[in-house]
Amino acid sequence: MADGAQFSSGLTATAPKGLRNRLMASDRFQTWAARFPFTRALVRREGQALFDVMAGFCHSQILMALAELNVPEALLAGPRPIADLAQEAHVPEDRFDILMRGGAAIGMLKLRGKQVQLTRQGAAFATVPGLSAMVRHHRAFYRDLENPVAFFRGETTTELAEVWPYVFGNATAIDATTAAAYSDLMAQSQRLVAQDTLRMVRFDDVHTLMDVGGGTGAFLEAVGTSYPDLSLRLFDLPTVAPAARDRFEAAGMTHRSEIVTGSFRDQDLPTGANGISLVRVLYDHSDTTVRDLLAKAFAALPKGGRIIISEPMSGGDVPDRATDAYFALYTMAMRTGRTRSAQEISALLVEAGFDQVAMKRPLRSYVTGVVSAIKPK
Repeated sequence: MADGAQFSSGLTATAPKGLRNRLMASDRFQTWAARFPFTRALVRREGQALFDVMAGFCHSQILMALAELNVPEALLAGPRPIADLAQEAHVPEDRFDILMRGGAAIGMLKLRGKQVQLTRQGAAFATVPGLSAMVRHHRAFYRDLENPVAFFRGETTTELAEVWPYVFGNATAIDATTAAAYSDLMAQSQRLVAQDTLRMVRFDDVHTLMDVGGGTGAFLEAVGTSYPDLSLRLFDLPTVAPAARDRFEAAGMTHRSEIVTGSFRDQDLPTGANGISLVRVLYDHSDTTVRDLLAKAFAALPKGGRIIISEPMSGGDVPDRATDAYFALYTMAMRTGRTRSAQEISALLVEAGFDQVAMKRPLRSYVTGVVSAIKPK
């Protein structure tokens, strides 16, 4: 056994990959590793992790059902009888009980006899801005991934892209209802993005910040709250940007805010701001569109002006679970953009003429990463 333990511990570090893979595929080795005291815990953990990946689609659908049925919100006030919740949801009690057990298994709920309550994770899901809305938004994304081989071969016409025609530059195709739904979803999610961005970047040297593609002003409101002397400018489509007026008025920022409507695809960016933010914008668009946008940002900024890019970013050489196994697929389904690494974004900034590029280590990669740069003096 001692010899076996020594062989097992040195296997992953020194054995050629081909030999290691053949050994791991051996039923005899797997049986031995599952019984040997020093390897069986590892075997169980790896087996469970593999099963979790395989069953992940069931976990996501349990979460979708909880969101659709408003279960987390119904439990915010405290524990509830399962039978009462089932009746309110119009789901047979025996089937609803299975949903509750599934919710407990993925860490959202806790069962106490015939009652159910939220875990900390479940409470966060119900209260963190944008989470529940994003899950509901996944309906089209799920359908796009139904045939993953066809999806990765590029043989599918993805439904997700049809939800937001703005990504194709067709601003006139966005009706008021679509614009409002998109803007609300983005506004909710941008609260978290703003929190992390403000922890990674300071705006002390910016007198006027122009948020390009800023939706209804959620990011600008957050920055403006932290920097009360900062002038704010919102630039977005005519069907989107005017909705920011109510937000700025409610926040008491009307006197220092400006709303400019337009499309960065079709026109130059306004000048006069010494800071430009692009929040969850680049990953919606192709490299050609991004290069053109960064060139326009460079032209609009004065010497010494700063650009801040905040969005989920690929892990690059070290793939990231949140961005490379979620956002990369999401942007692929959008059909126009892609999830880039901080290094790729930095290279595009340098190509546009910027220098002093700074890549910030993400606090939460599933929320956002940040890259900033300066226009040379």
